[in-house]
Amino acid sequence: MSRIRRHTPLRRRPVRNAAIVGTAVLAAALTACSGGSGGSGDGKGGAADLAGAGKKAEISVNLTGQQAKAGEPVKVTLAAGKLQEVTVTDAKGGKLAGKTGADGRTWTSDRVAAPGTTYAVEAKDDKGSTAKAGFTTAAADKVNKLSLSPGKDTTVGVAQPLSIVFDHPVKNKAAVEKQLKVTTSDNTLGSWGWMEDYSGKSRVDWRPKDYWKSGTKVTLEADLNGVDSGSGWFVKDYKTGFTVGRNQVVKVDLDNHRLKLYRDGAVVKDIPVSGGTPGGDKRSWRGKAVLMAKEGTINMNSETVGLGDAYNKMVDYSMRLTWSGMYAHAAPWNAQYFGNTNHSSGCIGMSDSNAKELYGTVQVGDPFEIVGDDTKGPQAVNNGYGEWNLSWEQWQKKSALTGGSTSGA
Repeated sequence: MSRIRRHTPLRRRPVRNAAIVGTAVLAAALTACSGGSGGSGDGKGGAADLAGAGKKAEISVNLTGQQAKAGEPVKVTLAAGKLQEVTVTDAKGGKLAGKTGADGRTWTSDRVAAPGTTYAVEAKDDKGSTAKAGFTTAAADKVNKLSLSPGKDTTVGVAQPLSIVFDHPVKNKAAVEKQLKVTTSDNTLGSWGWMEDYSGKSRVDWRPKDYWKSGTKVTLEADLNGVDSGSGWFVKDYKTGFTVGRNQVVKVDLDNHRLKLYRDGAVVKDIPVSGGTPGGDKRSWRGKAVLMAKEGTINMNSETVGLGDAYNKMVDYSMRLTWSGMYAHAAPWNAQYFGNTNHSSGCIGMSDSNAKELYGTVQVGDPFEIVGDDTKGPQAVNNGYGEWNLSWEQWQKKSALTGGSTSGA
């Protein structure tokens, strides 16, 4: 008896969006508007929608998988047609901006992919088709961090530079400097300059060509997330800003033993002082120093600055000028020398009352312009903020980028 075999039609699987992450081309299903031609009108985008919409969009992404290389721009390429929009979003909602190339098919992010970050990629073509992809970059094996000066939302004097000190050495100086953007309210001209900080760490400062103008507002955006310093990755961006305060300059004449405070070009204080003893290691530095900090009452010990046991005492109204230990401060024990003789261990001393008044008036960032025949010479560029002892041309050469100078637009 013969057996009758029935033929059962194969069931069609429902169409799904395809998203293949990897080096292979990624294809994504079309999306259709509710009520579109050939659709059901329910906005769900079923098989009829696909049939009526045309060919699927196909993209490829240069970074793929779960251990993609950080520090590279994201590149999205459309197989055919023209790109209308590309979004690259991280898990926290941050987006990488980018530009579409002249061919209309290739999009490249302006910034690089950061380490240890998951990204979602979505591209739309000129036919309304959408494709998606995703990848995760490898985590940083070593992280570099930094400290910024001056502090955020502070008011500083006209000589205060922007200063960045890094936790680990910066070998890729040009790559880092490209990501440091200074914006000023009056298009101040300035330049970055690299040095080894007094602490031995990598440091870069942004100094105007001339002293700041009073009232200038300054912003630094350090867009470093994803940049390889050469000895560690940056894994975040940094931002700070400050305002330039009163136009004040302190001029110290060690030959005549006078300190004069100028405000807007006029003398507002004239103080008798005593500087470093001539003829040896106790001499003062000369040149342009910048008031680094107002430290109040501190212990000063000569052993910490290589002067043996010459002194160890508490000192009031201490105003730091260098890392090596030069201050302006109250020195009542030296009263007989104020205005006539340099007889200190390198600092600029004055009476208690004059020190108190000056301390209450000066701003961090005010320049101290010191002159005198028998001094140590100008302080080193990294001994505090010694960059003002370099000419503008010398300072520009310390930039890692060709040309050096930039306008803080």
